[in-house]
Amino acid sequence: MEIVTLENDLLRQKSEPVKDIDGEIQKTAEEMIEALHEGKGVGLAGPQVGLLKRIFVVHIEGDAPRVFINPSIIGTSQETIKYEEGCLSIPGVWADVIRPKSVRVQAWNEKGRPFNMEADGILARVILHEYDHLEGVLFIDRLSVPKRNRVLAKIEKRQKA
Repeated sequence: MEIVTLENDLLRQKSEPVKDIDGEIQKTAEEMIEALHEGKGVGLAGPQVGLLKRIFVVHIEGDAPRVFINPSIIGTSQETIKYEEGCLSIPGVWADVIRPKSVRVQAWNEKGRPFNMEADGILARVILHEYDHLEGVLFIDRLSVPKRNRVLAKIEKRQKA
């Protein structure tokens, strides 16, 4: 699987629900986890691999990889925290992003089983980051306008080089 970069309009589109959790979507999830490992990332969403489906995978060091299909964010903490984020679709760009400290999410796993989970720390951040991808939102959209403009200028300069 190739990872889609910022130039691709797919990253700005809202993803469609996965209709059937079958062998095909299970294979897709496995391939996404492989692509995530190859890219040395911690999360990867469908749009990042050219698939406008509501699926993302997360693999935090010390934990097993997780698959989220048709996820819904059902709650977030009022407390927020700033942390540096990057994205496999925007290589080499890092910026501090403010997000809720914890999240409650419901989804289905690759076997078609529903689950609810509460997460905090880096896992919560990755879930929120990947969920944003399903909505056509990038982490740079969460930056202040001046900071986002500086990041976009840096990206443009690098593309011209």
